[in-house]
Amino acid sequence: MKRHLNTREGLAGRLRAAAGAGLLCASVGLLAGCGSDSLTVVSWGGSYAEACRRAQFDPFAAESGVEVLLESYNGGLAQIRAQVDTGSVHWDVVDLEFADLARGCDEGLFELVDIDQLPPAPDGTPARDDFFEGTVSACGGGGLYYSTVFAYNDESFPGEPPSRIGDFFDLEEFPGRRGMRRSALVNLEMALMADGVPPEEVYATLSGPDGVDRAFRKLDTIKDEVVWWDAGAQPPQMLADREVAMSTAYNGRIFTAQTVDRQPFTIVWDGQVLDYGQFAIVAGTPNLEAAMDFLKFASRVENMAAVGRYIAYSPTRRSAMDLISTHFESGIDMRPHMPNAPENLGRALQSDWQWWTDHAEEMNERFSAWLAR
Repeated sequence: MKRHLNTREGLAGRLRAAAGAGLLCASVGLLAGCGSDSLTVVSWGGSYAEACRRAQFDPFAAESGVEVLLESYNGGLAQIRAQVDTGSVHWDVVDLEFADLARGCDEGLFELVDIDQLPPAPDGTPARDDFFEGTVSACGGGGLYYSTVFAYNDESFPGEPPSRIGDFFDLEEFPGRRGMRRSALVNLEMALMADGVPPEEVYATLSGPDGVDRAFRKLDTIKDEVVWWDAGAQPPQMLADREVAMSTAYNGRIFTAQTVDRQPFTIVWDGQVLDYGQFAIVAGTPNLEAAMDFLKFASRVENMAAVGRYIAYSPTRRSAMDLISTHFESGIDMRPHMPNAPENLGRALQSDWQWWTDHAEEMNERFSAWLAR
């Protein structure tokens, strides 16, 4: 497996080509007069996409005159790979989980982005020094922290409620169906933490001789009670309908259900899997200049922080954290609800995108076979 992007042959040449293509437009700021009148941005739908629309997509359109056409997907590289391989690219910018971004960048599915061309912090700190360590790809721009947690409907547990990741797997003490994403990602990690593996040892355990088997054995204990979900909007709906008693979910989706929809949900932060993502430009897009300008716009500190006014996801730039304020609708202070808030990190696991870049194909095949049994 090639290791991350910057070592790929042709990097310097591709950066020079990209810079040359965008030179004229960059000299006049955003895109007025540069040819593109629309840009297709692919995101995750639901309350998250709505937050990005308010904080980034609509403001970009207003500033640039380029209409943002929003489409939704459930992640992965298959659709992107098909477009690039056939030369029929109709997605311009895609919002990706970082492991997929790293793998796709290695495969040449995304355009390279020179981090030194991204906007500096308000005090002039270069972008490369302002992003938190490890949150930047050679093909990415913008970026947010999010977390996979588990949550429950308070009405399902009138007595002592769940409080630790092990409770999610305890059907005897906490009966009821469970919701889980139809993916090996996160499920393996949560299974091991529920089985007693400390967060800091999860990936070493997965890399050991029995680690993956151990994770699947733990998943076996609840498999018959799992309702599988694919889209981030599904867990809040399943909890609201009492289809499940608990579900893994993205923390921001549960926050929105709690505050906007007034749902009686509780997030359990113990065993959360913290991750981050970025926007990337699909290789071969006919709207390269517009896409590059969007990435620069989405990488501005104030625009990264603005998403956190609408959903509980936090920016991956240090200076942007200082701009986190209140929820636009409820007025709630957003800082305690962010996945990387100190009080939420007690037994958190930082997702290891390098491990998943190396093992995703194998794990996904094994997970599919396990589901089919």
